[in-house]
Amino acid sequence: MSSAPQPSAIPQPPAQPEAIRAALARVAPHLLADFDRDRAASTARARAEVSAGPLRTFAEAWAVEVAIARHPETAARLHALETHAGEVTDLGAARGIAAEISRIRNAAAAEAGIRTAGEAAQ
Repeated sequence: MSSAPQPSAIPQPPAQPEAIRAALARVAPHLLADFDRDRAASTARARAEVSAGPLRTFAEAWAVEVAIARHPETAARLHALETHAGEVTDLGAARGIAAEISRIRNAAAAEAGIRTAGEAAQ
């Protein structure tokens, strides 16, 4: 009986589209259609703007998604927080949720080797 690979056994790929797609196929195949749509849109934007910026932003964003998906507990927690954020009415609770989402995403960005806006400002 074969089981799915353990995400920790799948290394974080470099922020390059083909490497990211290959990792997604292993840790979060349900995201491949979104990845492909986003890649096509980013490529079209890059061509229209004659700029590599949209492709760089695309690759960095998806590298973060892989970093999250490599840790199923973290991915589940993030999904639960995002769902709860849409339902909460208390401002304090909303701030707490936003702070935790930010911590998760910042940790994933660090794991992916992506600088966050806060780091860039320093």
